[in-house]
Amino acid sequence: YQRRQAPVKGSDLVYELPLTLQEVASGTSKTVSFQHQGRSENITVKIPPGMITGKKLRLAGKGEPSGYGGPAGDLFIQSQVSADPTFTNEEYDLHTTITIRLSESLLGTQVGIPTLEGKELSLKIPPGTRHKTRMRLAGHGLPKMKSQSRGDLYVTVSVDTPKKLTSEQKKIVQKLAATGM
Repeated sequence: YQRRQAPVKGSDLVYELPLTLQEVASGTSKTVSFQHQGRSENITVKIPPGMITGKKLRLAGKGEPSGYGGPAGDLFIQSQVSADPTFTNEEYDLHTTITIRLSESLLGTQVGIPTLEGKELSLKIPPGTRHKTRMRLAGHGLPKMKSQSRGDLYVTVSVDTPKKLTSEQKKIVQKLAATGM
């Protein structure tokens, strides 16, 4: 009596796809070109929002054919997020840095924070905010894949301390120092 072996599935293929943070935020469609059995093949792939680095999409049966009569393998589209001039991301959280003047850190201020969608959020900087303070804007990060929730946006406040003071600024700071500050 002979055991019948299940037909062997073809090999899976992995295609690494570069995406911008904007494309991760909104989702997009990309045409993927790859070599398949010695010929070039193009497939248009719908990229859902939230496809951060390392996340994969599986396209069943788009991999290598089986040499043994089994089903074809799968094609996996794996994302690789490109560097962005304004934001970095950790998973679904976004990070950015803003610079404020010393007087603004002492007195407090209101600043505009850009978003990936091209909008601007208003962030209140309270009086006495120190250099490298991290503030969190909840729910303004990247959308999570297959979910309604989003990561957070973290803003690091950089206080610009002047290297040189004008004679007028020096007098004012000396007056401040005399008050015990």
